Amino acid sequence: MAYLKKIRVIVSLLFFISTSILFLDFIEILPTNIYDVILYLQFIPSAVEFIDLLALTSIGFIIIIILAILFGRVYCSSVCPIGTLQDAVSNIFKKINTGHFYQWSKKLNWFRYSILIVTVLSIPLIGVFLIALLDPFSNFGIILTSLFRPLLIMLNNALALALESTDLYIIYPVDIKEISIAAIIFSVVLLTTLILMSLKKGRLFCNTICPLGTLLGLISRISIFKIKISENECDSCGNCATVCKAECINPDTKEIDFERCVACFNCIRDCPTSAINYYNGNRSTQDFGKVYSRSRRRFLFDLYAIAGALSSLGLTQIQIIPEKESTVAINRLAAVTPPGSKSIDHFTSTCTSCHLCVSVCPTQVLQPSILHYGLKGFLQPRMDYITNYCNYECVRCTEICPTGALENLLPENKKLIQLGKSYFVKDNCIVETEKKECGACSEHCPTKAVRMVPYENNLKIPEIKNEYCIGCGACEYACPTKPYKAIYIEGNPEHLTAEIPPEEVPIEKFDYKEEFPF
Repeated sequence: MAYLKKIRVIVSLLFFISTSILFLDFIEILPTNIYDVILYLQFIPSAVEFIDLLALTSIGFIIIIILAILFGRVYCSSVCPIGTLQDAVSNIFKKINTGHFYQWSKKLNWFRYSILIVTVLSIPLIGVFLIALLDPFSNFGIILTSLFRPLLIMLNNALALALESTDLYIIYPVDIKEISIAAIIFSVVLLTTLILMSLKKGRLFCNTICPLGTLLGLISRISIFKIKISENECDSCGNCATVCKAECINPDTKEIDFERCVACFNCIRDCPTSAINYYNGNRSTQDFGKVYSRSRRRFLFDLYAIAGALSSLGLTQIQIIPEKESTVAINRLAAVTPPGSKSIDHFTSTCTSCHLCVSVCPTQVLQPSILHYGLKGFLQPRMDYITNYCNYECVRCTEICPTGALENLLPENKKLIQLGKSYFVKDNCIVETEKKECGACSEHCPTKAVRMVPYENNLKIPEIKNEYCIGCGACEYACPTKPYKAIYIEGNPEHLTAEIPPEEVPIEKFDYKEEFPF
């Protein structure tokens, strides 16, 4: 059965690499229908989406449960990216320190079960906050988005600059609009914790802290196929215990705590007498399941994402430099949630902070929150209009959300969803304070909810028609006043529907033959 180890490694690498590409794909080469295939078997996002939408297309977590009943914690060994990351750290350390071995450790069931119970009981009180904080997929997404993605972009930009000096333009630089210090600190602490625990104790994180690991461990108690030691063939060499990353093999009693076993199959590979097998007494091991796919979401992204990325380069701050600082502070009462989130309550109760939407947003307007939604919304994405604005045509974040926190939207529907409303602070506007022409907010408003009306001394000043406003933030981003904007978006606690803006007055047609007889 040595082939099980090879199969497990290949499958885990496929999931790890493909999931990593989702978060690191800053040039947007992957179509959104690929996201569905890759994310289908991620347990927590699938479960949250199923509970929220009751969609039969979101049953990936049920498949994982079935696999656990059949084969044990194969999710932890093959699908979970955090698990593969820990394995990589452990393997590198073992190659450096060849004298390092694992050994059987006592159960910490009281600690594991306490975390699982507290996490489940906290859902009615604080939503998915603890789940998001401990979900391995979401943690992996935060680490890649906050740490490795910016590093990859900086490497890309350095390479682009080097090639440009030789007149090669096959790589183009990419802007980093904003970096969240809170997300970086959280990622560094989390990654350091994972590395330290992996170096000494292998899968200690999975068997002590991760509530999903504990849940799947409980299910694995009744697994049909289990790793077992044949007492007749075992010569008590103890090799199995030294390579067990879960430290769940007791070489003295020749017992395996299958609840903690992550099905890495190291013990089967390293047993010199083939005394360890993976089997059921009445059945032989067969297929490991079928390949499923889902097609709930449509492929809409290509054109819109490219247009969004290009337009984010084109919409720069208006080239008007205020001579005075604005004085009226902005007191935003409600944060603006992303398109498709329906409401703040729905979003904070279903978003697991995986940051997949943050990583794919072409304008980078989605940024991790700190306390904008309260403590339970820590690191959940928000619309940060100081960083950028939401492109009118783009719906990519709604297409790739794995939990259903963002409803899948068509572009024509998204154009009428009102995320928030515009508010004008006249005493901050340079038309009022400096008697200068501006109009940046009106110029960049895609729905013409902001228009310029006559004011003093032949000047024009903004007037807001919030019935047409969708809260995209283009006006706030374009406003040149500092430190406080003269126009800002106040989030709607529940998203509303904007009115269809009136058509522009048609341009007068010329009789070209009459005007240009030549």
